[in-house]
Amino acid sequence: MTPSESQAFLFFFLTLLSFLSSLFYFNLLDQKFHLQKNHPGVLQRNISILLWHWPFGRSYRLHGDKCLQMYNISRCLLSDNTSAFSSADVVVFHHQELSNGLSPLPLHLDRPASQHWVWMSMEPPVNNVNLTQLNGLFNWTMSYRRDADISIPYGETIQGSDELSLQLPALNRSCLVSWVVSRYQSHQARAGVYQSLKKYIPIEVYGRWSRKPLLDKKLLPTIAKCLFYLSFENSEAKDYISEKLWRNAFQAGAIPVVLGPSRATYEALAPPGSFIHVDDFKSTAHLAAYLKRVAADRQAYEQYFQWHRTHRIKTYTDWRERLCQICVEYPSLPASRIYHDLESWVNS
Repeated sequence: MTPSESQAFLFFFLTLLSFLSSLFYFNLLDQKFHLQKNHPGVLQRNISILLWHWPFGRSYRLHGDKCLQMYNISRCLLSDNTSAFSSADVVVFHHQELSNGLSPLPLHLDRPASQHWVWMSMEPPVNNVNLTQLNGLFNWTMSYRRDADISIPYGETIQGSDELSLQLPALNRSCLVSWVVSRYQSHQARAGVYQSLKKYIPIEVYGRWSRKPLLDKKLLPTIAKCLFYLSFENSEAKDYISEKLWRNAFQAGAIPVVLGPSRATYEALAPPGSFIHVDDFKSTAHLAAYLKRVAADRQAYEQYFQWHRTHRIKTYTDWRERLCQICVEYPSLPASRIYHDLESWVNS
């Protein structure tokens, strides 16, 4: 390269570097402007989250800066003191207590114009009743659904090896298939699949319905005795994959046989190659035959655990962690959104 060519190349390189630096700087300015426009002051102050009532009456301690201490989320203060209503940036209402009248909305109080109300539910649509009375009141939704304003799934798949927990189970377990169910209803799809499947293979059933309830400390060890677990959801709804998969099956080390949303949804959310979907079989007889075949083939069985080498799972069980997620999403949430037809969104 001649000296003149070197100078030309250097000039081009410096010009390109200057352009990229300017582009990065203006992009940061644009993001900052967006935050300040939609949520003035969000970059300078704490966000106060008021939980109007605890879901299902089970409370957790909120003293101190829990979001920072427990989840390394800063500038996020949680409270369940309803007297702080007028100063809260966000007020969260769990639907169960609203629908059954245990905790009515504070419509008698003066609601600050800048305050946002969050409708929260981890239940499928069939369990979310009395929604029309809530139209025009809520700004954001908080749900397991991926399209919720604040998405809080029961669990998620994370990239990264989990080989330390990869202990391939022995094929000589004392149980082929187990199922834990408390609220059994004969009209549900899972009931029909179970009643048909048990004609072909033995299924150990636990829970209040079978009058064999399990204490929390006994749940996973009991399931771990079985090769497969029926991760059957009580409702086949959009994105609804509950602890029946994330905790009961994955944490116990049993292969989940799933019934719920589509295979595509499970493929998007669960670890790759980690489950058996009921919809993949023409009949429960074919499903039963497949389970027997996999149980008798060590290589085929262990294939369902290979995901531990590339992925791991995280479960969400603490309501405080879910509430802290509001602050993570807060800067990008739409400031002026109002759900005028909440029922349509829930049932969509």
